[in-house]
This record gives sequence, structure tokens and C-alpha cells, in this order.
Amino acid sequence: MTLTAPIPDPEMGEPFLLTPGPLTTSIEVKRAMLRDWGSWDDDFRAMTREMRQRLLAIAGDDGSYDCVPLQGSGSYCVEAMLGSFVPRDGKVLVLANGAYGLRAAKTLEYLGRACTLIDKGDYLPPRGAEVAVALAADPAITHVLAIHCETSSGILNPLEEIAEATRRAGRKLLVDSMSAFGAVPLIAPDLGVEAFVSSANKCIEGVPGFGFVIARRAAIEAARGNSHSLSLDVHAQWETMEKTGQWRFTPPTHAVAAFMQALRMHEAEGGAPARLARYTDNRDVMVAGMRALGFETLLADTWLSPIIVTFFCPADPAFDFNQFYAAMKARGFIIYPGKLTVVDSFRIGCIGRMDAAIMRRAVAAAAEALHGMGVTNAAPPAIALAERAKLAA
Repeated sequence: MTLTAPIPDPEMGEPFLLTPGPLTTSIEVKRAMLRDWGSWDDDFRAMTREMRQRLLAIAGDDGSYDCVPLQGSGSYCVEAMLGSFVPRDGKVLVLANGAYGLRAAKTLEYLGRACTLIDKGDYLPPRGAEVAVALAADPAITHVLAIHCETSSGILNPLEEIAEATRRAGRKLLVDSMSAFGAVPLIAPDLGVEAFVSSANKCIEGVPGFGFVIARRAAIEAARGNSHSLSLDVHAQWETMEKTGQWRFTPPTHAVAAFMQALRMHEAEGGAPARLARYTDNRDVMVAGMRALGFETLLADTWLSPIIVTFFCPADPAFDFNQFYAAMKARGFIIYPGKLTVVDSFRIGCIGRMDAAIMRRAVAAAAEALHGMGVTNAAPPAIALAERAKLAA
């Protein structure tokens, strides 16, 4: 899909954010933040009500789910979900293949909830068969936590087979779909998820300030008294919104107004399928261009997400990531450092108000940056490719 509006506004001189959120937003979304809103006013309460309904529609609600927005970053919402829906005597199987699965396990440690970990490292996804074996071996496990898209590596995890294994074992599935919901399909009733979380500043293309929990209404009702936190109590937030239409504490009014505009634009583009198609096109164009320069992806094509892609840093001694970052920024593109532990890497996001033409410009900027640094070969160290081949075997 080609986007016709100026992206971003040339008059503002903004760089493109090739990150997994915050990301490049439309001029219309930015302009929506120019008005002030009263947090108790009927107009804002109507906005909150419509936002919840629109999000439920994207999730394929069959009438059994509800949406609870929460102030704060995505990690706040993950903690709220875990603290509200996992009982204090529950136990969570955490599926990790990067920083965000490990962060969830750390969160459970803080909350005093028992957990066990399947850690796949940086290169591979957790598979349904592994989940089935772990659940059969430990009847104390009550919940499974899956990361929909692990943005530290760029892996799109096989949520359907994880959900099926969880369902067959009679356990409850919690999903961190922070960077995937709104583009990658997540139809809650079909997957049978108990709850999932996402954020305003990801695939819906809003701005930071809040996230949301979408959960079975029965699970929300049963969560009374579970939470460790006053601010992160999903049940208490939901109960207040149901009774008054208001957020319990000061809402991010400008971010909500921006998100409503983003939701309207999401619908006008064609919803999640159209957004997925644009992001996939962004990824394919960018990956092909970077590979043509000699770069290698961390992941095999099977697991490349349309959200963000990790590339190995070149082995050429002339390459320095900080210089490369600065050169890309000077050309109007902000990229993302890597989070791998074995080899040096960096990441390029595919989401936000961008299209394939922008990605081609990003590849051209990378070529110019390499030339300016005197890098003649963007191929990664042999150890990186050997490690990838060994783990993928």
C-alpha cells in the first residue's frame, strides 16, 4: 500500500522512527493532541467508551470479552495483567525467547507469583509441543504467558499452536501482544485467550501514554482482590469505568484523543489485514535491500516478523555502530540498538506511518552510511552465522 499523505510532515523536519514504538505517526494523529479535554467531561467519557468498543471489535469479541485501558507504558499493562489474573497461589509457564519474556518472569518474581521458564534464547520460538510437554509435567501450572512478537530479536511466535497446547491442557493463556495487535491477527475467542495486552503506540499508530487489557469478562469479574497494586488493579479500573465511564486516576487525555484518530485511520486503511499487508511489504523491501548491501538477518525467513528485523553488525573493522546510528539519523532515520548477548546487532522497525518507498530510502541511507565509514563488506562475523546455523538446526 502507498500512503499519500506527507509522512512525516516535511515542515516539521522529523526523522522516521524505525523502531517498534514509539513510532512515526501521522500529522492527523499529532493534530488530535492540540485540544484539551476534561477527564470527567461527558465528551471524554464518550471517547473512552468508543475506544473500548473499537478495540474489542479488532479483537473479534464475541460478547464475552471487555477492554480496560490503563495509564502507563506497556510493561505497566503486563504487570497489571499478571498481578490481576494470576491468583497468588497460581503458577505461570513463561515462554521466553528474548528480553520481554525474561522481563515477564522478573515481574512475576516481584509479584511473588510462582513461575517456570522455557527460555529459547535469541534465535528460536517456543513451540506448541514443548508447551504441551511442560504442562503435562507440572499440574501446578495454571497459566501460560506468551509473547506474540518478541521485538528484542524480531521473532513472530507461533501463537496459534501455543494456544492450542494450552487449551488442550486446560490451562489459561495470557498474551503480551504489545507490538503485534492491530496488524498481526489476534482473534481472542478463536485462540481462547484469557487476557492479552497491547499499547497505544504500536500497530494502531498512536502515541505513548497508555495501554489496554482485553480479557474475558468473567476473568475480570473473578479478579477482585487479586492485585498487589492499587494503580495496576485491572478489576478496580474496569469496575470504575463500568459504573462511571471514567478512569480512576488522571487519564492521558491527549494520548487518548490521538489514539481515537489513529483508530479511525486504522479502520479507513482496511483494519488489521491492510496494516499487516503494508508492514509486511515494508519488511520485504527493507530486508531485500539490506541483504543486497551484504547485511544478514538474525532469523531465518520463517520467523521474520513484519514488526521489526534484527541484523548482525558487519565484521568489517571500519564498522562502528554508534557512527552508523549517527549517520542514519543525519539522513532522517532513527534505528534501534540490538539486544543480543552473543554477537553485536541492530534492529530496524517496519511499523508506523511509513510505506515501501520510505523503506527504500532507509536502505539508500544505510548504503551511504557504510560508504562514509569506509565499510566495504557488510557481512557479519563468521561466528554469528555459525551460531545461527547451529541453533536453527
